Amino acid sequence: MAEQPSETEAKFCVHNLSMTEAHLRELKAHLLVPRIFEINYRFDTSNGDLRRAGRVLRLRKDDLVHLTYKDNGQSIAGALTRREIEFVAEGFDSARQFIEALGYEVVFIYEKYRTTFEYKETQLMLDELPYGNFIEIEGELETLRPIAEELGLDWDKAIPVSYHALFERVCQSRGLTFRNLTFENFKETKVSPADMTIEYADVGKS
Repeated sequence: MAEQPSETEAKFCVHNLSMTEAHLRELKAHLLVPRIFEINYRFDTSNGDLRRAGRVLRLRKDDLVHLTYKDNGQSIAGALTRREIEFVAEGFDSARQFIEALGYEVVFIYEKYRTTFEYKETQLMLDELPYGNFIEIEGELETLRPIAEELGLDWDKAIPVSYHALFERVCQSRGLTFRNLTFENFKETKVSPADMTIEYADVGKS
């Protein structure tokens, strides 16, 4: 039987991504993907069956088109681990039509800018979202905490939930009614970590 692909990651909210990027360059981390804009479409049934089961079906467009499925996640020692299947699709529109032909519909759209580094067998994603800046560290579970601490991140402030879940917290705390996490929607709205019931992991760095 083929080995099941999986991802294990830890996510942190930070004041200043540029300081983290400068630190990574000082550590001679390898730049895998320069800063790039992403748009992500999450799909579900009209009844929200995938969401209730903790599963994700996502179509992402950056310089390529990525189709992703994720199982329900499990929080282990501050990190989130789950099975992930991802591959590159031929075209965004045809991939969307394929998913919709199977009975799924777009339920959430979110945008971000991402810069990706590789360091000590981990990947580090520097994410700029409409409601804040984040670092995701992905690799083997035992490697994540040492890398986070090397970057000056407080492991106890790791965030074991998705960007979608954080968006829902913001909407609830701020009374927002729009359904998508886009830069246009948030251009007049300033969000704090408290709105997402999280804390900065790089306290004291601004």
